[in-house]
Amino acid sequence: MQRFPFRRLLRGLSAAALTALLPVAALAHSSPTATAAAGNQFVADSLDQYVKRGLRLWQIPGLAVVVVKDGQVVVSKGYGVRAVGRPEPVDGNTLFMIASNSKLFTGTALAALEQQGKLSLNDPASKYLPGFQLYDPISSQLVTVRDLLGHHLGTKTFQGDFAFWDSNFSRQEIIDHMRLLKPVTPFRQDYGYCNAGFLAAGQVIPAVTGGTSWESYVEQTLLKPLGMSNTYMLTAGFGQRPNIALPYSNAYGPLAVLPFDQVDNLGPAASMVSCVNDLAKWLQFQLDNGKYQGKEVLPAAALRRTRDANTAVSARKSPILPEHFRTYGLGVFAADYNGRQVFWHTGGANGYVTNTCFVPEENLGIAVLTNQDTQSFFEALRYQLLDAYLDMPYLDRSRQLWQRSAPGYAETKADIEKLAARVAKKGKPELALKAYAGQYTHPVYGPVTIEAKGKQLLVHFSHHPQLIGTLDYMDGQQFRTTYSNLAYGIYPATFTVAEGQVKAVELRVNDGIDQDPYVFSRVNS
Repeated sequence: MQRFPFRRLLRGLSAAALTALLPVAALAHSSPTATAAAGNQFVADSLDQYVKRGLRLWQIPGLAVVVVKDGQVVVSKGYGVRAVGRPEPVDGNTLFMIASNSKLFTGTALAALEQQGKLSLNDPASKYLPGFQLYDPISSQLVTVRDLLGHHLGTKTFQGDFAFWDSNFSRQEIIDHMRLLKPVTPFRQDYGYCNAGFLAAGQVIPAVTGGTSWESYVEQTLLKPLGMSNTYMLTAGFGQRPNIALPYSNAYGPLAVLPFDQVDNLGPAASMVSCVNDLAKWLQFQLDNGKYQGKEVLPAAALRRTRDANTAVSARKSPILPEHFRTYGLGVFAADYNGRQVFWHTGGANGYVTNTCFVPEENLGIAVLTNQDTQSFFEALRYQLLDAYLDMPYLDRSRQLWQRSAPGYAETKADIEKLAARVAKKGKPELALKAYAGQYTHPVYGPVTIEAKGKQLLVHFSHHPQLIGTLDYMDGQQFRTTYSNLAYGIYPATFTVAEGQVKAVELRVNDGIDQDPYVFSRVNS
């Protein structure tokens, strides 16, 4: 079944995946004045129509965009609505969860502390996190603070996140669980996006500042000096704030509102909330080498440290893009695009996908925030603006990505219909439903409980108290799982039965949460 990893990169990943879908444009260099004129003309003449068309095509309720060029905010505005069926429009102050765009704030804070001599990013992580361990003892000894920020610990992208994301695990419990994540590649060899690693790195901050939390340190050293007064470090209380965009998805059916994510336990990786008016200030700070309104907030060397290549993501010329490399620094990707060095990150929570991007050589910054998580328009718009400002021939990026995405949507719809047809046959399970009931456990996740209720089984997740999986029998030892939070998807659950006894159940969720199925073993009562 096609799954949609749009949610949390994408959490940085969407950019890597989606650029491979884009066609080649001619490589041409123009003067900065010419590129500014071309980009500003697109913003003035075409942006409104382009965005409105994109919102309709991709079924996006609301979007906000900001463009900073040559130190000035060219545009910072909203389109569409905050909530379906309500008239309140999105504007420059509308709040969205920016998820993994939080990572560069974390990386910048740690780079600043290194500049102050409070730490070295090459110090062992255990120097600041006593008892910290990865899966194997050699990696545990070698892992540095920089490694935690580099997505090269050997784990798969999103590995462990079904247990961690939106769960009641504490920050320390997540860090402790990192020793249970069995790597799939050698340490430092390959890129594998790891939210838990960023959490661990963020917890170095209180260790070197006398107990100042990650959220307090970032707020005091970055948000306040930049005047980002409408940016919040945590998701707690987000739903009660005024002027918020509600989260939506149409990944597994008609467009529907989702529950708000609660990811403060992964704070340094994913918990920030912001708006484009505030992100304009963040972009101006990035483009002015650590200064804002002429005053130094951080040394330029700290920003350079975040952008230096930490992990190779790709080092081959793209056959379809004006791009030759892709690296990851300390919370930011880097690539060449039409001869310029571009830095960016994306972020997604359930119901939101967002991006920030800056091109220092062109003094250009872009951010796009959306409240629908199953679409590529948030990236298409970024590339459309890059094309305009880098004087590339016009190509409708939204239409191009839509044509490539549509088969996946159709495949998912067809697969869900196939599961529904298997349920509709109303077959009889080989065992009585009560035989499947009981407690099961997974070494990383911990326990879940399955109960028989009427003609269905219900899965209760110990670390996601609000989440319920409803299991409808299909055939063999397979049930269809439908989650109470639609972002988790609709997938088969497969039981293992031996000698008439249920031994285990395999559950899976949306690849944007975790790419691996989880096998929960039956606990003998």
